[in-house]
Amino acid sequence: MKRIHLFEFEDQAWFPDWIRVLMTRYIMTFHKMLGTADLLLPLVEKGLRYTNDKVILDLCSGSGGPMIEVTQNLKKLPEHKNLKLILSDLYPNLSAADQFNNINPDIEYITTPLDASNVNQDLKGLRTMISSMHHMKPNVSRQILLNAKESNQPILIFEISDNGPPIFLWWLAIPFAFITTLFVTPMVRPMTWQQLVFTYIIPILPLFIAWDGAVSNARTYTLKDIDILIQGLSDENYQWEKGKIKGKGGNKVYLLGKPVNLNL
Repeated sequence: MKRIHLFEFEDQAWFPDWIRVLMTRYIMTFHKMLGTADLLLPLVEKGLRYTNDKVILDLCSGSGGPMIEVTQNLKKLPEHKNLKLILSDLYPNLSAADQFNNINPDIEYITTPLDASNVNQDLKGLRTMISSMHHMKPNVSRQILLNAKESNQPILIFEISDNGPPIFLWWLAIPFAFITTLFVTPMVRPMTWQQLVFTYIIPILPLFIAWDGAVSNARTYTLKDIDILIQGLSDENYQWEKGKIKGKGGNKVYLLGKPVNLNL
């Protein structure tokens, strides 16, 4: 595989949760700038064709991510008016969960840790992983895909890069991402004093975001890497579709797992 599993701060169990929350809020804002929701909408709509349940189970949701906007846009369509979004994470953002669970009946945030590689089979619907599969080592990534297949549930993996540049160019992203953080942070919502202080006065957030961003690209599975992950996981009951999509900031990669035998 081209991808290399390097160290990301956000993945570590010891990493302070309040910093992780600030980082995921920033990432949500960055997704809006990239127009990720617009790119995702047709893919999610396609994935929903392979389930009888009007449910999206978003894995590794963080603060919510672009699936909030995707769901809101889909619900404007008559065929998806009853669509429900379930958010989850191994490290649930409890403040985001409290917000969603008390305000929007169409969005539920599971407050207990959910392992994407071992999802309870009672949780049915289209599974989504948005810019999160790169956090997983190959054995875990394959288990996530296998779990979806064995549960006969569709799954959509989406990454905002394709790991296309040569290895020596990966690290040029660090100074660029650091500077970008200074300009993007004022658009983060909800804005808190911590977001401002630890961006502009004690700039640990730009450092963490810049490092994790560059490493995320190095960790992203290329289409050839994906071929290795799904090797032996296709049969007459379950098929895979993969590809690239052009968007702001470069090509995006997706993988869609599709149950074949459904009583639709």
